[in-house]
Amino acid sequence: MSEQTSNNIWKNKSELMKIGYPCINQSLGKKTISTFRISSYSEEKSIKAVSYNLKVLKEILSYNIQHDLLFFRISSDIIPFASHPICKFDWETYFKKDLIWIGQLVKEKKIRISMHPDQFVVLNSPNKEVVKNGIREINYQIAFLDAMRLDNSAKIQIHVGGTYNDKISSLDRFIKNYNTLLSEETRSRVVIENDDHRFSLKDCLVIHDKTNVPILLDVFHHECMNDGHSIQNAISVADKTWKKDKDGVMMMDYSNQEPNYRRGKHANTLEEMKFKSFLLSTIDSDYDLMLEIKDKEKSAIRARHILDQLV
Repeated sequence: MSEQTSNNIWKNKSELMKIGYPCINQSLGKKTISTFRISSYSEEKSIKAVSYNLKVLKEILSYNIQHDLLFFRISSDIIPFASHPICKFDWETYFKKDLIWIGQLVKEKKIRISMHPDQFVVLNSPNKEVVKNGIREINYQIAFLDAMRLDNSAKIQIHVGGTYNDKISSLDRFIKNYNTLLSEETRSRVVIENDDHRFSLKDCLVIHDKTNVPILLDVFHHECMNDGHSIQNAISVADKTWKKDKDGVMMMDYSNQEPNYRRGKHANTLEEMKFKSFLLSTIDSDYDLMLEIKDKEKSAIRARHILDQLV
């Protein structure tokens, strides 16, 4: 590859690839999410909390635009207890103008948005009530994205769940529940990710073959459990599960190991040389990258600079 060709590829990659971080901005100097105990739930408290949360979300998105961080994962708690039966508050109508305004900003600035339900969302649980509650949470987050009028490139990412001492049955249960309990609208937004010790990319591919659900590759988890797939091969395989015209470009999560901690511990800050090597090794792949690193926007800004300097 000539130097000019390489420069053109990196220029194109720098212009198109989106880098971001999840949920919390530590540079704004304020609490990012406001919530309260369910025992003290009231519509008044909910309105106050959501008003604050949407205000901060606008500030975060403004900050991200200024720093060319055009991928952001919105916190599941932005509407406190929204999927709980206690919540009778019609937040979609009450905050309609705010949500449409945020959505217009997202679309105008070409920001990629995702959400990630908490660990209690488990579609392959043997407990039907757990599955029911998980679907309720997923549907709330989909309603939030819909309220911003975002297309289906805005995704809800979930883990496969637990093994429950029988991994094969757990995989089959996920496939059955995904195909029979999720609406077509829900399936259009959901993606699954590999984890670091239960369900690898190989396991996610088994699910994809029976459901067509896109696979969001978690690079760090893949390093922890990879079934012999190189990262380049893993990216290529995962990419084929995304339909660009409907899902957008593939999403990936990225982190590195925090030294001197248990395997799988996410790093406090970006390891720059390793990140640069990762970018160089994936020059032929198109993806948007979420940095799951403890110092959030600080590492994301450094990652953005590293990418831009490769042009």
